[in-house]
Amino acid sequence: MTSYVTSMPEAIPADADADEKKWARLPPRRRARMVALQVLYEVDVTGHSPDACAAWSLAEVPLRGEGRTFAQELVAGVLDNRQALDQRIQAQAPAWPVHQLAGVDRNLLRLAIYEIVVDRRVPPKVAINEGVELAKLLGSESSSRFVNGVLGAIMEHVHR
Repeated sequence: MTSYVTSMPEAIPADADADEKKWARLPPRRRARMVALQVLYEVDVTGHSPDACAAWSLAEVPLRGEGRTFAQELVAGVLDNRQALDQRIQAQAPAWPVHQLAGVDRNLLRLAIYEIVVDRRVPPKVAINEGVELAKLLGSESSSRFVNGVLGAIMEHVHR
């Protein structure tokens, strides 16, 4: 049986700077999703290689072991399924062409929809909650409502 309990955050080194301490307080899977989102955003907006983006993001965020592997799997999965994910976004938000969405919102939706529809390692409500929380942290003022609405519609459509 799969366990959905995340492990405790890694110990914070005594000589860690303020940014490292901020990151280290987040649960490892949330940090992994944030790294994955950073990589997906950079790949999407700049066209840089996923490997180069991942190397840079992983150098900035303290993420090891399972968290690092989880982030890498999320990035690979989203990139491998990007066209299908974009089609799902477009079907649930037809007034907003995917290419016109804010880059953070677009990639948050891709990431969460990947977890709900393809990966399925976490319950859909967890993927939605994580998407909304990341939208609050990294998106615009209205991002969390938009992301929640689209992901709620995706979940209803998937679980009919």
